[in-house]
Amino acid sequence: MIIVENAQYASWVELFKIHCWAFQAIDHILPNNAPTPEKPTSGTEAAKDKTTTSTPDASWSRVYAIVLQWIYGTISNDLLHTILKSAPTAVHAWAAIANIF
Repeated sequence: MIIVENAQYASWVELFKIHCWAFQAIDHILPNNAPTPEKPTSGTEAAKDKTTTSTPDASWSRVYAIVLQWIYGTISNDLLHTILKSAPTAVHAWAAIANIF
């Protein structure tokens, strides 16, 4: 049984996004067009800032796995077992947690 506490979720979300921004991995949990402190919204600047692209190279795959580890490692065991079945990607895991709250 999962005990849902929205206050803890809101804090976790903010701290997790800051962690992802610090490691330039925010694209792994938010849609590619979402504006963030590390990702400008203007076309020219966005084209220059391709530190977390969605190309299937080894670097991207490594960061993808790290982000999933961060998500799985920072939630309760009950929540982990709930989303692990239905979250094949970091974006899916992020959305599955958000949908619970």
